[in-house]
Amino acid sequence: MRRTTVFTISNCKKLAVNEYEFWVKAPQIASKAKAGQFVILRIDEFGERLPLTIVDSDKQAGKIHLIFQVVGKSTAALAELCDGDFLKDLVGPLGKATEIKNYGNVLLVGGGVGIAALYPIVKELKKAGNYVITVLGAKTEDLVILERECKEISDELYVMTDDGSAGEKGLVTDAMSKILTHQTINFCWAIGPSVMMKFCTLTADKYDLPIYVSLNPIMIDGTGMCGGCRVTIADSIKFACVDGPEFLGSEVHWDEFISRMAQYNEEEALSYDQLKRQVKENA
Repeated sequence: MRRTTVFTISNCKKLAVNEYEFWVKAPQIASKAKAGQFVILRIDEFGERLPLTIVDSDKQAGKIHLIFQVVGKSTAALAELCDGDFLKDLVGPLGKATEIKNYGNVLLVGGGVGIAALYPIVKELKKAGNYVITVLGAKTEDLVILERECKEISDELYVMTDDGSAGEKGLVTDAMSKILTHQTINFCWAIGPSVMMKFCTLTADKYDLPIYVSLNPIMIDGTGMCGGCRVTIADSIKFACVDGPEFLGSEVHWDEFISRMAQYNEEEALSYDQLKRQVKENA
């Protein structure tokens, strides 16, 4: 079959320390993408398959917006691409879209690069007529991304940093507790590191607040065939790539999920170190 689309990259930009963004020419994906969905890409024929949330799409230009964090060899290689470069493969949109409707008052919590996945949900929930309260969290001010964009579409915006360099000093769960003590919230979303989502869920449970989380386990094929992304939800096995990535936080087996997320940390660190040594030797 002849290739009809070249997945050309444009508007490459460094957002924060180890966090990057670009747009990719992908007309078919852009025409169908919805909030909460993702793509899987490969840089070249030897590349790892990387799942990334679709942050935004421009249907007229036929492009999708991707944001990622450098955490290993493959994402480091992705960060080296420039305007005019292209991806070998790009498949999507994958996963179930967020259920967008008018819930009333909604609370959306994003941590670190998870803010990129939260942003399209914030935007669509606001379009649906919800009163939107957004909480963004990061270790330091330099790691808070999309603050301006979220502020423009949120009715209320709170920023939390571990060191107090931006917004208030503290955790996103501190902001959640303060908000839930004084306001009635009908539904909540939390996207970020696994531990953050676990404690956001525990905080929401204290107030009997339903909360969705977006799980990002290891993915390979994106079709549910490989089983790498399996998660335990309400005592049943689900596959995040086809059954998710969003699930009710109260139904997630968090300890199992967090453990599975860490199972290849040693191998990933070794591979990344080898890449850095090669770069240094070739410099």
